[in-house]
Amino acid sequence: MEIDKNQIIEQLKSLGKHDEAKQAEGELPDKVDTDQHAGLLDKFGVNPQDLLGRLGGMFGN
Repeated sequence: MEIDKNQIIEQLKSLGKHDEAKQAEGELPDKVDTDQHAGLLDKFGVNPQDLLGRLGGMFGN
């Protein structure tokens, strides 16, 4: 699944991970594929399943 980089950055910021958010902004592509970029997400402490769960809640799923 593809997720907009800004959503990941906002999640990091909301968790108080401002340094990781800044680094992710420079390293992640605009559209992040949760499978293809799993290593980068892990590097920033982002669990794709947690992220997808939060996004699903935003859309009422």
